[in-house]
Amino acid sequence: MSLNPAQSVETERGRFAWREGGDPAGTPVVMIHGWPESSWCWAAVSDHLKPGLRVIAPDLRGLGDSERTEGAEHYRKQNLAQDVIAVLDALGIEQFQLVGHDWGGVVAQEMALAVPERVQRMVILNIAIINNLRGNQEVIEKVRGSGGAQYWYQHFMQTKGLPEAMIPGAETEWLGYFLKLANREPFPEEAFNEYVRTFRIPGTPHTSANYYRTFHDDAKRWATLADHVWPMPGLYIYGNQDHVIVPEYLNHIKDCFESITVREVAAGHFLQEEQPEAVAEHLNGFLAP
Repeated sequence: MSLNPAQSVETERGRFAWREGGDPAGTPVVMIHGWPESSWCWAAVSDHLKPGLRVIAPDLRGLGDSERTEGAEHYRKQNLAQDVIAVLDALGIEQFQLVGHDWGGVVAQEMALAVPERVQRMVILNIAIINNLRGNQEVIEKVRGSGGAQYWYQHFMQTKGLPEAMIPGAETEWLGYFLKLANREPFPEEAFNEYVRTFRIPGTPHTSANYYRTFHDDAKRWATLADHVWPMPGLYIYGNQDHVIVPEYLNHIKDCFESITVREVAAGHFLQEEQPEAVAEHLNGFLAP
């Protein structure tokens, strides 16, 4: 199973790129990338998925080959979820299984909040569970005690004008810091070149920074979700060498789902590209064909 080249779809919310793979008549699996990647990040995993699945992988707004939209409000995760739902509506997909990594994992959770009746199963990779207020607070306390140096880039991205001034012309060095230097395994060169290409699309430093500039607005809303329990079966796949998504994020995770399984992979943050076979093995054991 390989992903096809990106194509575009026009929706009532704008123009979005997406990739498809697997069985066109199979069970839809919507796979959502994070920052600073695109739908390309699922290519290696899709090569190892079992038959009977139809992979739908959109590019989120402001990344990949989707539209670059002015205005930070468009990048609140609740709004990004509505973008993906609009893509699925345009493609005629009603019921689906859901996989999300990094910010894409947050968007997946926002989709599961918005249309829970359409989400059959949900898989999250290396990102916080937004209704896990106790576990996330324990992360904050650990970060405060350690100084939180590993989170410097989030402050950089939130600083007005700084990414827009410093990233253009330095896309290879910028992405290389996250995708090459910080990983346990060598990062695939073809994937890296693809992300450099899309980061050179005008406006990307600004639109990608909005993922972080909207975080405080997002967090205020998530603070109201302490009593929420995910009704659909859940799987959390954790790259255990990640220096940003630390183990405390898994504390109390079982209180957030009616049913949740946690699996570890010997990888860093970008586990689906560092260890695609291992990630696909866990997906194959969980996703329904």
